[in-house]
Amino acid sequence: QVQFVESGGGLVQPGGSLRLSCVASGFTFSNYPMSWYRQAPGKEREIVAHIISTGERTTYADSVKGRFTISRDNAKNTVYLQMNSLKPEDTDVYYCNAYPRFASWGQGTQVTVSS
Repeated sequence: QVQFVESGGGLVQPGGSLRLSCVASGFTFSNYPMSWYRQAPGKEREIVAHIISTGERTTYADSVKGRFTISRDNAKNTVYLQMNSLKPEDTDVYYCNAYPRFASWGQGTQVTVSS
């Protein structure tokens, strides 16, 4: 079955950096575009970054453009999110999924930006 395992979150001070990883399984990873999403309690899940199957093109939400970088390693079935210049408003649980999205989601990884 389709599975996503996110990791790399944690507590970081404003201005700091984190690198998130998501290992996918149960489908042909290299055939699918992938996205990172984030969700705060009581809010809808929003897309943060997107990368096509070959990794040659990426898109970002305006709120993270210039600070976050999405990348992928198709040999490892892994998508990454490098987050720099983190702000308190980036505090959320972060998830990955393919595009089109599969019904199943991973457990996510908590990112907390606070001094």
